[in-house]
Amino acid sequence: MSERYSYTPAEGHGLPHDPLNAIIGPRPIGWISSHNGAGQHNLAPYSFFNCFNYRPPIIGFASSGWKDSVRNISQTKEFVWNLVTRPLAEAMNASSAPLPVDGDEFHFAGLQTLAASEVGALRVAASPVHFECRLTQCIQLQDTSATLLPSWLVLGEVVRVHIDRTLLVEGVYQTSLAQPVLRAGGPSAYYGISEQQRFDLTRPTFP
Repeated sequence: MSERYSYTPAEGHGLPHDPLNAIIGPRPIGWISSHNGAGQHNLAPYSFFNCFNYRPPIIGFASSGWKDSVRNISQTKEFVWNLVTRPLAEAMNASSAPLPVDGDEFHFAGLQTLAASEVGALRVAASPVHFECRLTQCIQLQDTSATLLPSWLVLGEVVRVHIDRTLLVEGVYQTSLAQPVLRAGGPSAYYGISEQQRFDLTRPTFP
């Protein structure tokens, strides 16, 4: 067996960069659009994002700090997830800029918008997939000693889905065709998906 590098997170990792983000990765990006109910819209990417339930579909993202997205969603109880694709990677990155509270990330990133059909948050027009969501839970995380942390997990039920029809081949969604962008470790690493990297496994059945 090869030698292992081990550490206790509470005592530090002792490496040039925390490996956690690289190990749990690559991760889908939560490109979240929200609004404050008074005409101010927000768009921000979150790399701690995933899907947590099938029926009803529930997705969620975690925010380090009570940021504009969390504040808006806690007020209006709704948001939109926009799929980040390779052609939109630079715009996604631009939308992470620390603009003033009244700043417009859509405008700053050069993005056109679409109205949602079920919620008040805007959609990124160039994104080929949108999930319109209503808030189900906003949970402040805590550690093993029940100390509250400055991080919040936002969960939302998907109430409307929009998919570019070119991504549906004989009714089956083609993941690689969408060119999704995935966050990896380090301060700047991202990955894509290609059909050449695909392999298939079928779940075993008990005889």
